[in-house]
Amino acid sequence: MTDAPTPPHPLASADPGSDVVERVPRKRVVSWALWDWATQPFNSVIITFVFVALYLASDSFIDPAIAALGEGNATYDAAIAALVSKVGWAVTIAGVFVALIAPVIGQRADSSGRRKAWLAGCTTVLIGCMFGLFFVQAQPSFFLLGASLIAIGAIFNEIAGVNYNAMLVQVSNKKSVGRVSGLGWGLGYIGGIVALVIVVVADGADWWGMDTSNGMAYRLIAVGCAVWTIIFAWPIFAYVPEVPGTQHARVSIWRGYAVLIHDLKELWRDARSTLWFLFASAVYRDGLAGVFTFGAIIASKSFGFDNQQVIMFGIAANLVAGVSTMIAGRFDDTFGPRTVILFALGGIVASGLAVVIFHSAGDIVFWVFGLLLTTFVGPAQAASRSLLARVSPPGRESEIFGLYATTGRAASFLAPGMWSLVIALTGATIWGVFGIIAVVLAGMIMLLFVKMPPAARSEGQVAQSSV
Repeated sequence: MTDAPTPPHPLASADPGSDVVERVPRKRVVSWALWDWATQPFNSVIITFVFVALYLASDSFIDPAIAALGEGNATYDAAIAALVSKVGWAVTIAGVFVALIAPVIGQRADSSGRRKAWLAGCTTVLIGCMFGLFFVQAQPSFFLLGASLIAIGAIFNEIAGVNYNAMLVQVSNKKSVGRVSGLGWGLGYIGGIVALVIVVVADGADWWGMDTSNGMAYRLIAVGCAVWTIIFAWPIFAYVPEVPGTQHARVSIWRGYAVLIHDLKELWRDARSTLWFLFASAVYRDGLAGVFTFGAIIASKSFGFDNQQVIMFGIAANLVAGVSTMIAGRFDDTFGPRTVILFALGGIVASGLAVVIFHSAGDIVFWVFGLLLTTFVGPAQAASRSLLARVSPPGRESEIFGLYATTGRAASFLAPGMWSLVIALTGATIWGVFGIIAVVLAGMIMLLFVKMPPAARSEGQVAQSSV
């Protein structure tokens, strides 16, 4: 099917009062969603489960004399803790950088009509960082290189995501935005699973006799992730058209902050619900992040899962999250994203409480209620993106999604802080779940007070004017 010309705001019909919408070619939708699949291994394989956790934070990067002391030795444990802390600081610095520049970068992409160009540039840098990890040998002197590449990759992955999310309006119409958003999130989860399974198979086959000394196995994993991204990311650049720029004059980065302040005042005056949603979503999204961040710790420390069980649970959790997210996209378009978000957050709170209340019954509790909990995470994330796409002022989607990233970073201390505080007060890891649930519940309550515009509440419609 031949691509039809793309209007300035593809979610809106030519006549705001009309129910007629442009049909978006399937190739364009799939090409957009594949970018989520393409870049997910950076998050799941490199940052979360494999490269950082098993390699960069290992004793390969501490003084060999200290490494020889082994686990259980106070000096050894302190050195590993310091290493993990350094990785954390690198990612934290990257997060602060993203929070500061994301809205301005999004603003420039909107004004210049170059969202796809920004996405291409950031994706290229991300791929370069993953290729660069091949040169991180298993020696302390290479730790800084590894941590720096991870941090830079995280920055450009986040900025790429700002423009990718904004392009949602280019691949959906006003009746399909929820399904399309859910498709992207779902493919991302499933892509992470496939990549992890490939790593598990390669490790189980002892890398088919390859020399894995000097960290070679992990370095090859990083290269594999880079190649994976190249293979699956290119369709978005080939088949998703660019959109025209807005009326904003192009200004310097520094001048962009002045424009941003002006635009925030406009949002406060004319689209206040959008601004309030950014604040509410920042809170509950941090709780959602806490679910995956601390899920493995809960499984191992509170339910006695071994390493293999933790990985198997991670694969199962990503699978159910991916499938449920794609299914929930249809409910998004039928009942509205706000309803889906509230239902999902309620499910997370209930499942989390069940994990704590029934934990004494053994690991079956975590398998049942832990997986049930992850079932709701993806739909909440996808519906949040859908809702923001619906209420963003036309032509300012990248800027708004930049603010989405910034507010999320600004609230990123909530779940870790509540988790740590509750454990410190109770002395037991399992009670830390209450801290995460409290953050999700707080965001849910805030969302109840966010009034959606009539156009966003109606089935398949998008705000055509100020919120």
